[in-house]
Amino acid sequence: MERRGLDPYGYFEREGSLGRVQGAFGPVVAAARERIGEAYGQRLHSAYLYGSVPRGTARPGRSDLDLLLALHHEAADEDRDTAEVLARGLDQDFAEIDGVGILLYGKNTLLSEQERDDLGWFLACLCTPLLGADLAEHLPRYRPDSLLARETNGDLAAVLPRWRARLEAASTPAEYRKLSRHFSRHLVRTGFTLVMPRWGGWTSDLAESAEIFGRYYPERAAQMRAAAAVALDPAEDPAVLHAYLDDLGPWLADEYTARHGTKTPR
Repeated sequence: MERRGLDPYGYFEREGSLGRVQGAFGPVVAAARERIGEAYGQRLHSAYLYGSVPRGTARPGRSDLDLLLALHHEAADEDRDTAEVLARGLDQDFAEIDGVGILLYGKNTLLSEQERDDLGWFLACLCTPLLGADLAEHLPRYRPDSLLARETNGDLAAVLPRWRARLEAASTPAEYRKLSRHFSRHLVRTGFTLVMPRWGGWTSDLAESAEIFGRYYPERAAQMRAAAAVALDPAEDPAVLHAYLDDLGPWLADEYTARHGTKTPR
């Protein structure tokens, strides 16, 4: 029987925990906790892990470390500069990770009505508390419904032009690899949330997401499986990225809008 990430009442279960962090990643998680506190001090409300590290599926030397920081105020240039230095230092000091991503938000934004079914859901369901008081205590419980699908990934049509500009500005294999990982992850997750209400559950596993998507759109299944593979092993060939922007991406954006509508403007 498939485990669909929900409790017996049909609500999302929080997917990660510090107890699932593999031993190889323990030192970098401990260092992140210490350095975040030192770097932000009283500006920080709380910090969270998300992604493969708290899910216990990270691959040493290949997975990145993903962090969400909630500040008492909205993020300013100083806060973003601090995050850049923090991320670079962790990435340089720990060979177990391949890059560090840090999201910065003010706590009022994370708890706002406007973000209730996007950033609020993300924090409450996909983020693991690392430091400070957990903001999830102030958020509702969530089900895998069409509203959640719309508010999390219903903006792909608006995202695609920005992706095209980033691709046009890229020129090196390293840049193509970075873009291919980002684009493919986003497309696979969007493909999954497109069918999430029909499937009736949640997974963050990209390969599983692609397989579930393929049950509902068999004609696009091979493309989504290929995108999931690129998300794990990024491609240096810009043709892969052009295919996303010229075919899979526009089709997915149109189908998403037809089924769930467009994300509420921010």
